[in-house]
Amino acid sequence: MTDLQLGLLVIGALAVAGVLVYNRMQERSVRRRAEQAFGSAHADVLLNEPAGRREPILDDRPRQAVPDARVDYIISLQTPPGSAALVLESWASIQRRFGGRAMLAGSDGGWQAALQLVSRSGVIGEAELLEFRSEVETLGARVGGTLAAPEMRQALEAARELDRTCADTDIQVALHVIGIASSVPGDFQEKNFQMTPREDGLTLTLDVALTPEPRRGFEAMARAGLQLASSSGGRLVDDNGKALDEQALAAIGVQLDAVRQMLAERGIEPGSPLALRLFS
Repeated sequence: MTDLQLGLLVIGALAVAGVLVYNRMQERSVRRRAEQAFGSAHADVLLNEPAGRREPILDDRPRQAVPDARVDYIISLQTPPGSAALVLESWASIQRRFGGRAMLAGSDGGWQAALQLVSRSGVIGEAELLEFRSEVETLGARVGGTLAAPEMRQALEAARELDRTCADTDIQVALHVIGIASSVPGDFQEKNFQMTPREDGLTLTLDVALTPEPRRGFEAMARAGLQLASSSGGRLVDDNGKALDEQALAAIGVQLDAVRQMLAERGIEPGSPLALRLFS
């Protein structure tokens, strides 16, 4: 093979990778705009997700989770000693109203009441944030406490900036093994990627932001796809039905490094507790 032919192959592989990642970014952008235009402010399920997929919900957070100023609007509440029971009783109605986005941390005397501002559904509305703040202020007055809260407009502006980063990095990479049985092999059910049946085979999907070390996760998914295709006489293809070889797959992995870097610049490690909250 001449140097020219090798160079053309590399350029072709990079072009395939760029198209795949670009398509995923565009798909996320369209989904986000559709949710904002037509969806409920409390929507926590993405449009057109693969069958059987269920996103993590905030109610499933570890109990030791604490408010994080990067993603939450946090109101500090100082209360008289012995008022913990009344605080918790009053908080219950706020929790019912705002669901998993609301979090109360602390103990008798000092509390943090927090509302998550950014999730996969976008940025919380100003009216809803104002309602939350008002509810916490009512709680504080009821228990005889004092409050300190950030300026809401600045908090929302920071949340919108973070949301733009999240929208740009909210990517799923899908590979398709066609021409094989559509049943999911047991050996692949505990991996970081998902495998779902399709009429002519299987689809392998990696949710980049929710996956620790996404490039390694993608490489494991790619190996699984190649193995399935090789052992069953199938083909590994992209969303457009174009065949993917090892060179094209490697180029996609390089693109995922750039996505991870974008998240790291905002202090978000893919697969971390913070990422699981932001991309829920």
